[in-house]
Amino acid sequence: MNGVEIVKSFSDKHIDLLRPAARFYAASKELLMVGQAKDGEKGKYTHVRDPEDFQGIYDKPLPCFGCGIGWFSFLLGFVFPLMWYYGTFLYFGNYYRKDPRERAGLAAAAIAAMAFSVVLLVIVAYCSLF
Repeated sequence: MNGVEIVKSFSDKHIDLLRPAARFYAASKELLMVGQAKDGEKGKYTHVRDPEDFQGIYDKPLPCFGCGIGWFSFLLGFVFPLMWYYGTFLYFGNYYRKDPRERAGLAAAAIAAMAFSVVLLVIVAYCSLF
């Protein structure tokens, strides 16, 4: 191409016109190009790290045997109904903001606690009337 560059960004040409944060980004971008091919192949990069090395926040298994505290309290509530109230307390305390995967199980425990309370109230009212 006779030394002619087809594309060069404005920020690469006039780095002194950029804000300090953008200058830092441009400088760090150059540092990230460590794996760039040296044989004149512009734009070809090699992998610095494998994709398996990156671990997201939702890659970790949930507590309580992998089903989460919400579903665990929902299922255990059929044996110990107080667990439904524990799940309700966590639900209204916004525990699911730590891990959104917990929200469905905690909501199920809250609904089960409400249903159990209504059934318990009907039983107590019926027994007190008769």
